[in-house]
Amino acid sequence: MDTKTQIKQYIAENYLFSNNGFNLDDDESFLEAGIVDSLGVVELVSFVEETYNIEVPDDDIVPDNFDSVNNLTTYITSKVA
Repeated sequence: MDTKTQIKQYIAENYLFSNNGFNLDDDESFLEAGIVDSLGVVELVSFVEETYNIEVPDDDIVPDNFDSVNNLTTYITSKVA
């Protein structure tokens, strides 16, 4: 499963309570859409660290990295490369 699909599946199952993450627009803001709140961001960081075996520094926990499927995919790709 590719990174983008994994992210969509995680968001769908944990925040949208659905098995279909493919209805989620890749550029939709998790925060603005009310999908993820501040606690959800912490959970999202844990998911990224555990799933991709990377450490996310506090300075990286910003909307540019964690606020949409595309932003998160780009961030993860840059860290695992």
